[in-house]
Amino acid sequence: MNTVHSAPVKSALDRLRTAPSIVDVLNIAEDLDRAVADSTGSDTVRLLAQAIDDPSDEPTGIAAVHALGRAFDDEADAALSELLSHPRAWVREHAAWALSSRLPRLDAIGRLVAVVRAGGFSGVLAQRTLETWSAAAAEHVALAVEGALAAAQESAVRARLVETLGLVPGPISGRALRQVAARGDEFELVRIAAVGALGDRTADRSAAAVLTQLAAGPGLLADTARLAVADCTPSVPAPGDGLTIAQLFLHADLDRQLTWTGRGDNGGIATLLVRLGDALEQLPDVRRVLTLSRGSLADAATAAADLPRAGHHLLAVPMPSDARDIAAAWPARVTVRRYIRRLLRAGAPVDVLHLRMADVGTLVAAEVAKELNIPVVFTLAPDPHAVIRALEQDGGLTRTNFGEADEREHFWFRARLVRRLAQSADRVVLLPRPQLRSALQDLLRLDVVDDPRFTVVPEGIDLSITDAARAAATGPVTPALAELDQLVAALPAERLGLPLAVSVGRLHRVKDMPAVVAAWAGDAELRARCNLLIVGGDLTDPSPEEQRELGRITAATGGRQPTDGLILAGHRPHAVVASWLAAARTGRPGLVAPGGIYVSGSVKEEFGLAILEALAAGLPVVAKAAGGPATYIDDGVTGVLVDGTGPHELARAMYRTLDLATAVNTDARAAGAYQMVRDRFAVQSMAGALVEVYRAAAPRTRVVA
Repeated sequence: MNTVHSAPVKSALDRLRTAPSIVDVLNIAEDLDRAVADSTGSDTVRLLAQAIDDPSDEPTGIAAVHALGRAFDDEADAALSELLSHPRAWVREHAAWALSSRLPRLDAIGRLVAVVRAGGFSGVLAQRTLETWSAAAAEHVALAVEGALAAAQESAVRARLVETLGLVPGPISGRALRQVAARGDEFELVRIAAVGALGDRTADRSAAAVLTQLAAGPGLLADTARLAVADCTPSVPAPGDGLTIAQLFLHADLDRQLTWTGRGDNGGIATLLVRLGDALEQLPDVRRVLTLSRGSLADAATAAADLPRAGHHLLAVPMPSDARDIAAAWPARVTVRRYIRRLLRAGAPVDVLHLRMADVGTLVAAEVAKELNIPVVFTLAPDPHAVIRALEQDGGLTRTNFGEADEREHFWFRARLVRRLAQSADRVVLLPRPQLRSALQDLLRLDVVDDPRFTVVPEGIDLSITDAARAAATGPVTPALAELDQLVAALPAERLGLPLAVSVGRLHRVKDMPAVVAAWAGDAELRARCNLLIVGGDLTDPSPEEQRELGRITAATGGRQPTDGLILAGHRPHAVVASWLAAARTGRPGLVAPGGIYVSGSVKEEFGLAILEALAAGLPVVAKAAGGPATYIDDGVTGVLVDGTGPHELARAMYRTLDLATAVNTDARAAGAYQMVRDRFAVQSMAGALVEVYRAAAPRTRVVA
């Protein structure tokens, strides 16, 4: 037992076990990696194996799995391969990931293929490892996948295996893909996977012949083949001067009217990208803005037609129907990467790609940007770090249940993705927050002081929407106001004439609408003083996440019916929401008293665009005393900042905010809040600041893909 050489490893493990929080474990796990890389001997593997099997400390166990990937030792390779069969799913998942840093191991290839067959996020990580290994062991990987394909019967499993085969270079995989694509008795889903993979093999004349033949037919397969054929055609650079900026948020259904805001994952970022793209396109330095989000295959097929034209283009990235939620979208990695590559090539030359969020779209878009030599700007926020910290503080996330939570939320992977992009992006945009430097050091272990790549840029809102809503609030009844009147009129007579407390956002646990409902429903004095309007979510066909939140809202009411003063309005277009916020301040004759408020119950809020829109509408607001809102809410003047996390603290804050809304100086307060938003947080100001960042990131000469 080589205890001398393993002493640094034991010390690093002890630091992880005694770290104050799970976020700290995330941030110092790389210390364990370094200690393992410098150690020798079987005792290191034994110590790591003990940590992995310790059920009382799953974050340290995950760190130990990845540390095995840094050990220069055959025994570590064998241990990682064995972990692919571990009884705990999170161990198998991280072992599949950790193996990507090792040389190909023949006994692990079959096990990785089995993980791919099983699907889910573990399958994504196993597929990535096989893709990496295929550079050195293409024949072994191709034969293993082809063997599994021969035994697979289910269409979804076969499609995953064919997709994986498409990532493996060489004649074995190429022949198999052509055969699958051409087979008329194969599942259409499987043939589509083969056609997409063949489109990536632009130098394969045999593949091009198969695609051309399939493209002549009807249906979804032919549509996919036509797009694949287009991949084999060189792009024509768009003429004209000025920057072309691409921005991406995959998990939004974008249109000019922002019809789907508040449904599923269509949150503030969806609104921001449409309004920001419009503002950027108006600047003299900008010629085109390409905003990529999810859409249909038909949308994608026509997306490239107008790309040479100047302006703001909304472009569709097709997503499988079962991958529309952020957490469920990771298995669409290969398809999403293919369509993002296709759009960025068609839009060439692209001067800069702006990424936000630690999701599958950002993961693969960063890979494509590197491939096409497109500079990347990344908006850095401490997510998922802030969510982990909040959940741990509330007691919902512990060292004993972190592995299961990580399986669902992919915290570890997303945290590493954020860190990697913060280190590699050409420019990094930061959002304002109190004590920004110390917050990033605390949550991300990142020092931004001496790095010229970092720039603070506040987000912004389109005040023209707010101005129109404010002007209409006291005029003739508009369709938006008629909708609100109808909702309020359905309440019992004794509830009419009360002001509204409004909360707008997705039905998602991070937004925590149930906390707002619980605070209001649990305080009789507060209930007697206002009605509560929740705007957001698809009430007709809720996603699994929305269904969970609706269940929590029902539980929070304690059995009271919605007719007691709670209005669940579901999602509404952006302009309608703006009208309702304005009406909450001015009131509606006989239905809503003036003096409404806005309430945010978010677990974490990086900036809070909906809060800014409420302030601009003249409403005093309630928000947590952290993140972006703490930098612009004047506590006790334009709103109330909440330090606590319980329903009592939120209820008291709502009560104080109702007092602000009816104070004698309320008009001056509302005017001051509006002017603050106009001076500091207009989307035009944000666009101007970002263009300077883009110009710094963009190369002097463009590279056409």
